[in-house]
Parts: sequence; C-alpha cells; structure tokens
Amino acid sequence: MPVSPLDATTVTALVRDATAAPSMHNAQPWRFRHRADHRTLQLFADLERAMPRSDSTHRGLHLGCGAALFNLRVAAEHAGLEARVHLLPDAAQPQLLAEVRLREREPADASLVALYPAIRRRHTSRYPFADKEIPEAVRAALSEAARLEGARLDFPGAWHAQSLLELVGDAEGRDTLDPRNAEDLNRWSRIGTAEADTATDGVPDYAFGPRKWYGGAPVRDFAGRRPVADRATMTFENTPHLALLSTAEDGTEDWLRAGQALERVLLLATAHDLATSLTSHALEWPDLRWLARDPRSATGFVQMVLRLGYGPQGPATPRRPVREVLDVE
Repeated sequence: MPVSPLDATTVTALVRDATAAPSMHNAQPWRFRHRADHRTLQLFADLERAMPRSDSTHRGLHLGCGAALFNLRVAAEHAGLEARVHLLPDAAQPQLLAEVRLREREPADASLVALYPAIRRRHTSRYPFADKEIPEAVRAALSEAARLEGARLDFPGAWHAQSLLELVGDAEGRDTLDPRNAEDLNRWSRIGTAEADTATDGVPDYAFGPRKWYGGAPVRDFAGRRPVADRATMTFENTPHLALLSTAEDGTEDWLRAGQALERVLLLATAHDLATSLTSHALEWPDLRWLARDPRSATGFVQMVLRLGYGPQGPATPRRPVREVLDVE
C-alpha cells in the first residue's frame, strides 16, 4: 500500500529544528535530502565546512551532525511521527550519515516530546555561572540521558577536573606558539556589526561572551587578540562543573551516537534550567585527548567536555536558511 508523502511545511519545520543543533564553531556541517516518495530524510556531511587543522579526522563534524539528527528525532515525535534511523546506510557513500524513515505513530515517545521546547531555548553560554551545586538527581538524569543514546556522561572528581583544566591550558598554549592553529577559529568568527549582524553561520561577536579576567572555567575566546567593541571583562567561576561525554569505541558510528547523546544531555539540561557550554579544545590534540580520560574508570574515548551551571543561557547564534541545507527529490 503506497504511503502519502510528507507535505513541504512539515519537512521544512523538521529540518529547521534539526539545524538548531550545536556544531563546532557553528559551522553547521550538514545537508539534508528529502526523498518524498519514501518519506525519508537523508543526512549528509558537508565537508566544505570541515576544519582541517582542529578537526582533521572529522570527529567533531560527526558530533555536530549527530546532534542535528537527535533534534530531528525530537521534532518528528513532536509532530506525531516516528523516526526510524539507519546510521551509515551505504558504505559507498561515506558522506551519507543517516537515513530517517518517517511515519505516523501513536502514542508518541513522551520522553522525546518533553524535550522539544528546549530545542529553541538551548544556546551555548560563554558567560560566568553561579557558584551553586547541581542537584545529584539532575546529574543522574543527565547521565541516564547519555546512556539511552549509547554513551556515558561522567562528572569528574576534583583532581580529574583540575587535570582537564590544565589540558585546556596546554591547548591554548600550543595555539599561542603556532598562530596557524587558530585558522579554523578565525574562519568561523564574525567580528564587527556588518559581519556579525548578517551572518548565517559561525560565531558572531555578540555571542563571544565577556573576556575572562580571572577564573578556571574553560571558555574559548573567539576574539583572540582581535578587538571587539564594547566587550566586557568578567570573573568566571573558579571551580566549574564539568562533565565528560564518552563512548566505548571511537569509530564514525560512535561519533554519530555521541552527537545524539550530547544533544539529549544538552536539551535535558536546558529543561532543568541549566546553562551549558562545550569545550573540545584539548580534545583537538590526540595526545591531550587521551590524557583527558580518567584512567581509573571505564570512560573509554572522551568525545566532549561539557561545562554546566546556573547562569545566562547565552544569545542564539545564526542559522542558515532551510533552503540552503535541504534538497528535495
């Protein structure tokens, strides 16, 4: 029995929600194709938006695409659709990361539908967070969210957290010694009113957050040594709440699952009124990334370091119009 195709309004809304996901430097390294006759959305990696110096293996690119895939799943459930996901469906097309078959379903997955409002509320926050503990019940819920997507979320103890901060400092030092390491960051930074206000990708200067005067929070400074008008300087928390997202293995499919787990954690954190930011700085160096794991645990391969806390959510960063990322056949 033939199935009726999805209408263009529904498909556009699904892709718009999917692309609200975070990605490294907000490069938005994804494309979608709607196969109308099959009620299928395909997710492709956009390698023109890859970062050759800071993400040479495309691990970060896959994390971003995985996050967009999770948003698509949440949006589909909200629309009364079941999203059946097939990761890496065609070995001959390595840039085809997932096929998502959509069909009506009842009842919806309530746990996913509950996360839908957070898609638009979630923004990376590069602001100081309050010196306030995160309840253990919330931490447990966030760890369970990662587990549901095949990943782990661990909250490091004091010595491990300090070690992570030192690794971030090492990465920053390497960038200082070799300015070429900042090529990707500079490419995706949007500084100045004319550029920031018209940007559809990258990180505009109004989302840089204040310059850090003091504090231990790992917050990447997108401005570097470049001046930014009217930018404040503030003290950040000295003992940030960090969490490590990891997977048991470290292949392409693991990265996609880690990206879905990352976004599930971020949306749930947002629903709990937590502000969030991400730091992959130390993870961009293979030797530092290996040191980021806790050797006493079963952490596996660290995919992302999260900073959580109570504070400003941060401004929304721009997104490309759906027409630029969606093809229909």
